[in-house]
Amino acid sequence: MTEHPLTWRASPAALALTTCAAVALTAAVVGRWWELMAFAAPMLGALGALRWLPRPATRVRVETSGDVLRCFESESARFSVDVRACGGAAELAVTPAPSDSYTVEQAGDGEYLLSADRWGRYDPALIVTARAGGGLLTATARVPVTELRIFPLAPPMPTPLPHAPLPDRIGAHSTRRFGSGVEFGDIRPHAPGDPLRSVNWPVSARRGRLHVTERIMDRAADVVAVLDTTPQAPGPASESLQRTVRGATQVVQAALQRGDRAGVVAHGLRLRWLGADIGRRQFYRILDTVLDAGGTSVHEVGGAAEGTLVPRVALPPRAVVIAFSTMLDTGFALSLLELRRRGHVVVAVDVLRGPPFEHELDPMTGRMWRLERRNMYRNMGVLGVPVVAWDDDSALDLALTLADRGRRPSGARR
Repeated sequence: MTEHPLTWRASPAALALTTCAAVALTAAVVGRWWELMAFAAPMLGALGALRWLPRPATRVRVETSGDVLRCFESESARFSVDVRACGGAAELAVTPAPSDSYTVEQAGDGEYLLSADRWGRYDPALIVTARAGGGLLTATARVPVTELRIFPLAPPMPTPLPHAPLPDRIGAHSTRRFGSGVEFGDIRPHAPGDPLRSVNWPVSARRGRLHVTERIMDRAADVVAVLDTTPQAPGPASESLQRTVRGATQVVQAALQRGDRAGVVAHGLRLRWLGADIGRRQFYRILDTVLDAGGTSVHEVGGAAEGTLVPRVALPPRAVVIAFSTMLDTGFALSLLELRRRGHVVVAVDVLRGPPFEHELDPMTGRMWRLERRNMYRNMGVLGVPVVAWDDDSALDLALTLADRGRRPSGARR
């Protein structure tokens, strides 16, 4: 519940009465048309009646059904608003404030539907028009009613993980090691200490001695999506933020659906991160962090003294890091190399399409830029951070698969 003050002013009707009365009185005095005074008397009486009318309200009180509304792109969120006058009398009329970013539709008495075509944070508002004094006074207030958070949509396709040693935690990724799991691995003779439930009785009966079934060990991964949120130059570089957010959403969504832990790091002028966790609730917490939503669970570091490195507490040990960036910021590249040095598996996804210039380059300059870009790919790969270009919005899984093939040695095991 919030309250907003009202600033009263003369309404168009009051201004019209005042103008007509003033003209009539002036003509009566200058032209000595005294009958015009009788014409102006009712208008003066209507204006003077304001002192006997109820006192106009001093503020409006707004009650909404929720402070924050969340939905995905192309969806709509419903909320209700109750607007009342306080401190006096007033007739209120409520209309949605116009906006090009989102749409507000009235669904009933005090009921509204909010929607937006693009992800982001919005602050919908209502225009409250108040009338008092028999329509002679009017006031207008712009009233913010809620915060609308539109989450990005990501394709539901599975996103492969780069080859990496997995922590000792039960999960959905099959390994080459034998242990607790459900997938068949091998059959071997019984050894002291083997549990009785692992005995393969049909094979033991055929071979005349006890044999046990070994299962392939299933392990879970820690996946952290790193977003490059540093300011970009106008043009293709600044437009790539859309792909950065969608790519990170797809990676996190696929990891949580597999049962892995997922987290996010926003690397920009201010460093924000959300620790890795599991569950559907974690997915929405990550989306809130991506949309720059604050909270007690979101850690934030700022200031030039912090440097460009991601704090160690932001990533669990041996986490798989998938970074989305235009790869134009040197500090971001150094941060990825530092993460690789700490033992994390790091893959960088280049979200930039073409040269980062507003105007088209001549063929020679464009060719030189692409050569420099290719050299950067090679240098980062030599240092252990492969960079893969994401050319098609619907083929992120293919891009990550190619990056894994390029860095994975033949015969490598988890």
